[in-house]
Amino acid sequence: MITEPKWKSLLANTTEPLFTPEQCQHIINVGQQQESKEARVGHKEGRKGKYDIKKRITTISWIPFKVMPDMYRTIERSMKQANGNHFGYEGMTITETAQFTEYPKGGFYNWHIDADMNCQHEPPVRKISMTILLSNPSEFEGGELEFLSEGNQPPQLVQGQAIYFCSLIRHRVNKVKKGIRRSLVMWFGGPPFK
Repeated sequence: MITEPKWKSLLANTTEPLFTPEQCQHIINVGQQQESKEARVGHKEGRKGKYDIKKRITTISWIPFKVMPDMYRTIERSMKQANGNHFGYEGMTITETAQFTEYPKGGFYNWHIDADMNCQHEPPVRKISMTILLSNPSEFEGGELEFLSEGNQPPQLVQGQAIYFCSLIRHRVNKVKKGIRRSLVMWFGGPPFK
């Protein structure tokens, strides 16, 4: 019987926040300065399928690498440590720019996975996903990040803390009941699974 090593897991929080409240506010400010748009799930009309407005309500922007290089270096170091301690994937690196997300009251993202199941839009091969909570939890209600694994217990993140998880795990962000939930989302990839 082939088994995974006992140290391996598919979900891991950082033990301490990666960023201070002041650094989180700076990331929020930079994210808000980028071109913002309503997030879309699905494809444009005229292609196979269409946008699914019942799947997600949130606004997003993308933070270029050159705008916040120190932030990217901090995240990459943390991801490599999480990968070494929990995932064990080969050749992991940052493959896409960071997505700044804002979930207003009523905002949500229904159950989904971050990897493309038919592999038509990869490379990069997404293996690890990450979310950093930028808001202070006292600033919003609802908006819990939940997973369809690990006992389905939503992690209780503090401001600036990151959670890394396998991009194939189904997850969601519950509807925000009050305030605005702001987060930074990234994906990391490497060679195809073998």
